[in-house]
Amino acid sequence: MSTGRNIVVLTGAGVSAESGIDTFRAEGGLWENHRVEDVATPEAFSRDPDLVLRFYDMRRAAIQTKEPNAAHHALARLEAEWPRRVVGGTVTLVTQNVDDLHERAGSFNLIHMHGEHLNAWCRACEMRSVWTGALSHRPQCPQCGARALRPDILWFGEMPYRMADIYDAMHNADMFVSIGTSGAVYPAAGLVRIARDNGVQTLELNLDPSQGSDLFDESRIGPATRLVPGWVDEMLAGTK
Repeated sequence: MSTGRNIVVLTGAGVSAESGIDTFRAEGGLWENHRVEDVATPEAFSRDPDLVLRFYDMRRAAIQTKEPNAAHHALARLEAEWPRRVVGGTVTLVTQNVDDLHERAGSFNLIHMHGEHLNAWCRACEMRSVWTGALSHRPQCPQCGARALRPDILWFGEMPYRMADIYDAMHNADMFVSIGTSGAVYPAAGLVRIARDNGVQTLELNLDPSQGSDLFDESRIGPATRLVPGWVDEMLAGTK
């Protein structure tokens, strides 16, 4: 597969599903026992903060028991090796996932557009802190001491994080790859249209065709742990 220097990779829940982290929209997934309106909106947090904090405490604890899979490791390898093989080449990883499996696999040029489970956000001082424990007992903010911490997670009705950085990466991209996404959640689902408008090569790697599958130049269907390492091998072999 031919490509230019700069690659933007978007990852979704399908990348972490094979590590045992529930997908957002799949049957039996994360929201099976809770309505979205009960746990994932600012209004829910105002109405019943105890429920919301307990729910995210459970998710935060569960994520820390999971391990990166072959797809996470392959993307970290691409990110590390691509600049060595392609002069001026970059790999920017944009993820909708709120786990830390990309980081634990070794990725570093990473944008969490939907926030991070292992962070807490203080509504009093606006500082964000690494947080691996519970929030439901209302701990103090390590920065200002206020008991005003909430999960550093994007809720419905809120603006995704670092969109200016994401759009900048997209406008400098030579290739856009979407992995394990439903194509149903915007603005992430709209990134392929930006790529198409800019004449950028596009590729989808997904367990099933996404809602925007017909917008990609190529779509490969299968599990991320098989497709992603194969694609990375292909890309790196093309630089020899």
